[in-house]
Order: sequence, then C-alpha cells, then structure tokens
Amino acid sequence: MADRYLRFTGTAPGRFLTRRLGLPQPAALTRWSAERPDLDGGLLHLTAGGSGLDLTSVLARTGVAPAGSGRTAAVVLDATGVRDVEGLAEVHAALHPVVRSVAASGRVVVLGAPLDLADHHQAAAQQALEGFTRSLGKEIGRGRTVNLVRLTDASAAESTLRFLLSPKSAYVSGQVIEVGPGEQPGEQPSEEPGEEPSAPVDRNRPLTGRTALVTGAARGIGEAVAETLARDGARVVVLDVPQAGQDARRVADRLGGTALLLDITAADAGARIAEALPDGLDVLVHNAGITRDRRLVNMPAERWIPVLEVNLASVLRTTDALLKAGTLNRGGRIVATASIAGLAGNAGQTNYGASKAGVVGLVRSLAPRALAEHGVTVNAVAPGFIETKMTAAVPLFIREAGRRMNSLAQGGLPADVAETTAWLADPGSGAVNGQVVRVCGQSLLGA
Repeated sequence: MADRYLRFTGTAPGRFLTRRLGLPQPAALTRWSAERPDLDGGLLHLTAGGSGLDLTSVLARTGVAPAGSGRTAAVVLDATGVRDVEGLAEVHAALHPVVRSVAASGRVVVLGAPLDLADHHQAAAQQALEGFTRSLGKEIGRGRTVNLVRLTDASAAESTLRFLLSPKSAYVSGQVIEVGPGEQPGEQPSEEPGEEPSAPVDRNRPLTGRTALVTGAARGIGEAVAETLARDGARVVVLDVPQAGQDARRVADRLGGTALLLDITAADAGARIAEALPDGLDVLVHNAGITRDRRLVNMPAERWIPVLEVNLASVLRTTDALLKAGTLNRGGRIVATASIAGLAGNAGQTNYGASKAGVVGLVRSLAPRALAEHGVTVNAVAPGFIETKMTAAVPLFIREAGRRMNSLAQGGLPADVAETTAWLADPGSGAVNGQVVRVCGQSLLGA
C-alpha cells in the first residue's frame, strides 16, 4: 500500500503544513538501482583522537570518490583513537561544522574501537560514541543515516563500509556493528593457509559461483531476498511449503534458480535439504516466519506452538542438521531473520517476540563456534515496519504509527531487508559474525 503521507510531505503544501503543525517530515529515500548504484556526491574522511588505521585504500574501493568542491554525500569519522573525554571533544569539533552540509539521503559512519575493559577511560569514551551516533541519527533528518562500526582492521571492514556508504543501506541507521579480525586461515577453500582471501572478480556480483537457499521465498521479503542474492550472482534455491508451490516455481524460474517444496518444520527438513544439495550450500537464509497475534490471556496453545515451531524450532533443527552433515561449505554464511519485536517486545505478540528473541540467542551463541568449527558466519537481520501485504492489512492508525515511529519517519521496503542480507552473505563479510542488525530506520522502540 502506498504511503500517501510520505508523498504529501514531498509537495510544497505538504511541507508547509507539516512544518507548521510539527508533524513528521519524512524524506524520500534514495535506494540502490542499476541506474544509480552509488551515492550522489563525495566522501569526507575525518579523524578524532588520532588513529593508527590506514583507511585510504579501503575507502577508495567503496565507490564514493573523495569530496571536492561539490556536495558531500558521506562522512567517515575515524574515532578509533579516542580514549578519553578530551578525545570526545575532537569528535564534536570534527562533525559539528560538516553535518549540515551532508546531502539528503547521505551517510555518516563513525569508526570506533572495541572497548578495552582494562582501561575504563577508553571504555567510557568508546561507549560514549554509541550514545552519540544513536542520538545524531535521531536528529540528522533528510533521509540521512548514522551508524557506528567498531573495528581493529580496516581491510576486514571493507564490505561493511561499502554497504553503509551506498544506497543499499537506506533503511539501516543507528546501528552498532562490530567487525572482527576476519575469517580464520583456510575458511575460504580456494586460498592457501595463512593467505588473505582474494577479492571477488566482480564486486557487483560477489556471490557468483555460490549457492544460496532462502526459506519462505515464494513471496514478500523472502522473494526480495532471493532476487537480490540472484542479482549478486548466486544460484538461488527457493524453499517454501508445497501449498505455495506455484509462487515458488514462478520466483525460481524468473531468477534462474530452483524451487524446493517442503515444510521447514518437518523433522527431516534438514536431511531433505542436504539431499537436494549434494554439492553443498554457501548461503542459508532463514526467512520463513508466521504470526498468530493475540494477547497472552487470550492466546491458546494452538496459536503459540506454530509460531515457535516455524520461527525458532525449525531454524535450530535445520541449522544443526546442515552443519552436522557438512552441507554448509567453509566460508559459508547463515543469515537468520529476527525482528525488533524480539528486541523491544510488542503487545499481542508474546509468541512472535519470544521466537524472534530466540533467534538472537541462537546467533550470539552459535556464531563463534560455527566459525571456529565449520568456517561459517552466523548473523541476523531484525526488520522493523516493512511495507508488505501483511502490514497493509494492519488498521490505519496502527499502520501509520508503525511507519512514523522511527528516525526516518517511514516504513521500509522488502528490498531494504534483502540488501542487508546480501551484505551479510557477501564472501567479503567474513569479519562480521554474531551481529544482529536492525533494518528499521532506527526505530524509536528499544533504542
């Protein structure tokens, strides 16, 4: 369903009226397209607190040229060297003069360091960057986003910076993303032990030669994820229940992939997936999910059990089965779908919130072991209000509240979740592990 309020505020009368009444003024977001794959403007690189990072070559490969006399589309502030309150003053001094000049739908990315728990001054200063970036994201406006990336190795963060400094991250704001040292030697089978993973031949199709399976891919967000992974070069397996067979085959045929029809909650679902993929799997996206909303006092077990089965139990069982069978190739990616309902809670969704919070627990527990034992990363996306057929059926006032209660004052699109999933699935994202990234326009619920 079209967001008529967003379109109205884009008109001169709409801007005047909403400004006079103090109403939200969302800006139309610039999203990725083949015709407009990069931000429109230059990149400004700043430093606060001193830094030992060499970002020159990494930033040169993000697709955003250094800012000259033209408009500034993005600002990267290297604050990894900030270790005290005086260093925080440098953060203010660096960004205060330039924030106003960042173009609409522009990007601000602050780079921080992991907290040094042996140095409470450094830990306090670096934690302060989180409050700073989240607050700036809530006030910067005009469709601009602000995110914090904690890192120690600039080269390991290349795929993350490419994503955050592109139109693909239009609905990702107020996030704190930790980038580790990268995958362990030997996790990319084409590399020799100790050798750095080679860059993809085509950065625009990083999944070329890889197989990706998306559950619940016959429609909605799952279909968008399958489309985006196929765009990036993956051979896509569209998994859905037999009842959605016609739609699943339609999507698979359009993308040059294959349809796999089975009930993901079946006890043998993992074994059947493994049997269907004798050459292994490189990307596993757990997207299938259902809702059965009702307040707890009115919720019978028949509404509780199916939600937990589809949204959580099936994810646990199939992941365990595929890891045990060796179906997930080394260098593989698991991306699960959580929700802000699992992070902040939502009235009438105790079942759904429990299932999605369970996904977060799965990611945080499994990620280090899956990487160490199988060479596979495990992350999650947590969508907020996304414009789908399901949200279009929500009553008007609740729908409008869902759209406006985020820093971008609008709902997201299935493509926003798909682009975030594709970044986590990228072979270059091996240093991103155990992360839960909200795709919610910086929802005002739960931070």
